[in-house]
Amino acid sequence: MQDLDDLTLLREYAGRDSEAAFAELVARRVDLVYSAALRQVRDPHRAGEITQAVFTLLAQKAGRIPDQTILAGWLFKTTRFTAIAQTRELARHALRRATLEKELSMHAEPSSAPTDPLWEKMSPLLDEALASLGETDRQAVLLRFFENQSLAEVGRQLGTGEDTARKRVSRALEKLQRYFSKRGVSSTTAILAGAISANSVTAAPAALAKTISVLAVAKGAAAGTSTLTLVKGALKIMAWTKMKTAVVVGVNVLLAAGTTSVVIKSMNTHQTYSWQVPKADFNVLYAASKQVRILPAKYPNADSGMCAERRRDNNIKVLGISQTVREMVSVAYLGEPARMKFLTSEPQGKYDYIANLTSGSAEALQREIRKQFGLVAKMENRESAVLLLVKTSSSGNLKVSTSINQEEWGMSLRPGGHLSLFHEPVSSLARYLEQKFKLPVLDRTGLHENYDLAVDWDEADWHKPNLDGLKQALLDQLGLELIPTNLPIEMLVVEKVK
Repeated sequence: MQDLDDLTLLREYAGRDSEAAFAELVARRVDLVYSAALRQVRDPHRAGEITQAVFTLLAQKAGRIPDQTILAGWLFKTTRFTAIAQTRELARHALRRATLEKELSMHAEPSSAPTDPLWEKMSPLLDEALASLGETDRQAVLLRFFENQSLAEVGRQLGTGEDTARKRVSRALEKLQRYFSKRGVSSTTAILAGAISANSVTAAPAALAKTISVLAVAKGAAAGTSTLTLVKGALKIMAWTKMKTAVVVGVNVLLAAGTTSVVIKSMNTHQTYSWQVPKADFNVLYAASKQVRILPAKYPNADSGMCAERRRDNNIKVLGISQTVREMVSVAYLGEPARMKFLTSEPQGKYDYIANLTSGSAEALQREIRKQFGLVAKMENRESAVLLLVKTSSSGNLKVSTSINQEEWGMSLRPGGHLSLFHEPVSSLARYLEQKFKLPVLDRTGLHENYDLAVDWDEADWHKPNLDGLKQALLDQLGLELIPTNLPIEMLVVEKVK
């Protein structure tokens, strides 16, 4: 088995259900997939889930992968699609947990940071950089530096000679160098190549390959719910990518056929944008072309909503529908609406906005806010009205959580005045109360466990909250009190451009 190449092993598995062939394939490629997943999600557990899903997809598609496919390239793209699918699923789960939170932290810190300073800067950007390359350039880099193949072998797999492979790798490195340089990571192509070769592939956990082989050979039949969800999400993204490519090709054919005027006229008669939808949706955000725009709300009477992804490097991807300027500024400056102070009159009206650049979205959105509204913001310590959440002598119905079912963890809201938290710290309750009262709420309970709790109060109208009733319910049912006071805290101060 060790003497066979990747596609021969794949054909052996597809044609004869050879578990040994697939196990050998997993052993060869598990480190490559796991490393790419870990760079993108920054969490070993999530990277393991993605790796399982990728090889499950490989098993399902084994008989349909073309003979000319370079498996390293296929695995890279599939890992990227699966990581995006997981990010979307986690974002939806986070919205269920806290529907009023305005930021979603999608990337946890890795268990151990890279020791190479250059790699530490490169790592969060590497997969985006590789995705920006053309297909053949990307395959050349993967073969040369991720798999440490010789230039002669790279040329053979790409169907070219060694000299052509050398030139292609060199050009690809120059493109990567320019990509990183624009994002503040300066290096020579030689150092860049060395950093990628030395750090790009991390050993996967020892037991992962065996687990993957068992699950993937069953083509997902024995996989858990989370793995199956990732597989379905990745398949949807694959299908969307193919459809989008087909649309681009179709437009190019129309242009080449001399129908340019028809296409332009059609575009000019539709001045709204496809991302201006009645309700913010992650699928719309990820499908939209890269841009930063602020427009008057297309559906001003719709319930305002926002979906956002915040990455480890503080880049954001965000879609806001029927949002206020206050809410928009809080996202652009990574603040909280309840912890903002306007030193000038606050603009009125509702707006739709999008910022989904590969990098620098927050800064670009800040510039657009400055351009359209003449506003800038910065963090300052300011004396402010706050609410202190404190524990009274009676602890009420505060029960330390013993739940092990992660699907149930989070926050639940029901109309009429009902809030439940499952396996959450009291600080999560404080964040909810901050959005409810539109004032900073500081957790001073000293409670650090995860709790299961519920509170009911009378609230007939969500838009006219019964804050007094909620305060009393917190005290009576949970033994928690909200005390108003003034304290110096960090606030996002908004002012006119000087």
